[in-house]
Amino acid sequence: MTVSDAEFKAVLGRFPTGVTVVTSCDGERPVGVTVNAFASVSLDPPLALVCIDRRSHLHDVVVRAGYFAANILGAEQAEESRRFAGQSGDRNERFRQTPFHSGTTGAPILDAAIAHVECRVVAVYPGGDHSIFLGEVVALGASAGEPLIYYRARYGSLHPLDGGAGDINGVTLGATLDTTLDTALDAGIDTGVAPGQRE
Repeated sequence: MTVSDAEFKAVLGRFPTGVTVVTSCDGERPVGVTVNAFASVSLDPPLALVCIDRRSHLHDVVVRAGYFAANILGAEQAEESRRFAGQSGDRNERFRQTPFHSGTTGAPILDAAIAHVECRVVAVYPGGDHSIFLGEVVALGASAGEPLIYYRARYGSLHPLDGGAGDINGVTLGATLDTTLDTALDAGIDTGVAPGQRE
């Protein structure tokens, strides 16, 4: 079976992710791109990974520098995400418009990011048109704020189930998880959880 690019994007786009700007330095020059393929890997030792397009200007910079920072964007930072996305535009202008400071590794830390994770590259694996950079976490930090969410090629924000109002297919958001699942199952909505299988 052959999977088309369009099918792949349409299906995987239904998995919501956070948004990061991954940064490093090319000598003294800061470099960064928007990335949503970022994940924690291990607690002991602390490891995280990021997947970077091999055509991206950041790719070879991270290979040479041996470190990167993942700046986790807040709900009000969609413009920063757009600014660092893609290959076009003046790459230096991105940082002129975005306040930042140097982290422990020297990687740029965006001042308005709600969190950052700095890593030393310990391995690089092939991943099709991307490379998978595995990094040992050497520094991190966080501040208050809700994350920026990316879903089906659109930006959004997080609305926790334990507060706030909302309604999806007759299931009111804000209810407890068990109540929400019970209501959804009673309504015949596919939750991915079969009756009696919850712990």
